[in-house]
Amino acid sequence: MGRLKDIRILLLEDDVETLSLLLQCLYKLQKHFEDRLSIAITVLSEYTQVEEYLNKVSRNVFDIILLDRDCFASGSFHVLDFNKYPPNKIIGISSIPPYNQELEAKGVKRIVWKDYQNLHAFVEQVKGHLEEMLLQTLGRS
Repeated sequence: MGRLKDIRILLLEDDVETLSLLLQCLYKLQKHFEDRLSIAITVLSEYTQVEEYLNKVSRNVFDIILLDRDCFASGSFHVLDFNKYPPNKIIGISSIPPYNQELEAKGVKRIVWKDYQNLHAFVEQVKGHLEEMLLQTLGRS
């Protein structure tokens, strides 16, 4: 077996239930791809962490970013520096359609509306995007 491809995934999400389901999804994907990749996950739950850490580093180290908008700290994860974090690496996951439209205007093509009434269907849609992005990344290795 060759060296595993390291994939770094960033979750910008503050809802614990949503996080738990997304982490479960990532666990299943890790198992599915375990012979080809290793997934490292970072979770940030407040927009201030985006401002203080992500936007201040010199370069993007994440392969995939799941980007919600609102956070409990009364701010927006959309403060993310879109010049440093390219839209093709982002999956928008807001429950508010206009917030997802804001991301589309910034060039984000992968958008999944977070339906709190059916989080399992939401996670399945996110999983489809994640799987496609992981396969693309593996194809480039």
